[in-house]
Amino acid sequence: MIYLKDNEKISEKTACALGLFDGVHRGHQLVIGRACEYKKQGLKPAVFTFETDTVTTKGHDGKIEMILTDKGKQKCFERLGVEYLFSPRFADYKDMSCEDFVRVVLRDKLNCERAVCGTDFRFGKGAKGDCDTLRELGEKYGIKVDVIRQLCDANGVISSTVIRSAIRCGEISAANEMLGYTFFIELPVERGQQIARTLEHPTINQRIPQGQILPRFGVYCTRVNVGGKWYGGVTNIGVKPTFGEKDSPLAETYIIGYDGDLYSKTVTVYFDKFLRTEKKFDSVELLKEQIDRDTSFANEYFKTHKIHSEVI
Repeated sequence: MIYLKDNEKISEKTACALGLFDGVHRGHQLVIGRACEYKKQGLKPAVFTFETDTVTTKGHDGKIEMILTDKGKQKCFERLGVEYLFSPRFADYKDMSCEDFVRVVLRDKLNCERAVCGTDFRFGKGAKGDCDTLRELGEKYGIKVDVIRQLCDANGVISSTVIRSAIRCGEISAANEMLGYTFFIELPVERGQQIARTLEHPTINQRIPQGQILPRFGVYCTRVNVGGKWYGGVTNIGVKPTFGEKDSPLAETYIIGYDGDLYSKTVTVYFDKFLRTEKKFDSVELLKEQIDRDTSFANEYFKTHKIHSEVI
């Protein structure tokens, strides 16, 4: 996949998927998939989006809580077949008029012949432009527009807002169903206090940065890929209440059957199932007994659920 810079243009005709794609969930995949289908007609599939952590909103702390980091989004785009990506900072384009966006970005820069978006797509200064605006301007500048209806399941519309709520509530199975892949974090491994080694369950520690969606505090069945080999895991999201930790939240993962040094490496952890809430134990012995039970449950779980899995 080719990452476009501000001063670069595409010489080949493209079909461009438009949206923030925060999460690249099943609805987003339909939009991107439609753009990729036009490859059969000689159009190169492209995506226009924004760097997610630069997008301001009236919601949480003025920023969107990222389901995926931008690196995670890019991995998804590439796996879906996208060949060109233009992902600028939101501030650099938020005041651009609707017509300038279509003329300067879509026509002149991205060489867009076919634009694809969802029904809730908005663009231009103050988000004044919608699908009808895009169609009108597309007709003026020689760009045909496909609008993809929002995808629904038995519980209603699949949206990033609903998925965020599910992740925050620990409803990870429901979130995965809406995402169309297994929710994951991809973060560097930090050196911790090595308390877990004394419990005979050495773990990797990954600090969850502000701005990234924070799953419900508790314990999860997870999967980890190390050096091309897949392992089952048990991950605790929280602040280690038994040991009186008051630091920022950590993902602390025991990788079942793995013995090696992952410090300073970036590791991807996939979340399959919520097991229990985080709790404070009265003694280290009781904590160790619970960790043993959690590990046994995870081992049983992965006897009937495939460990190997790719994103999307």
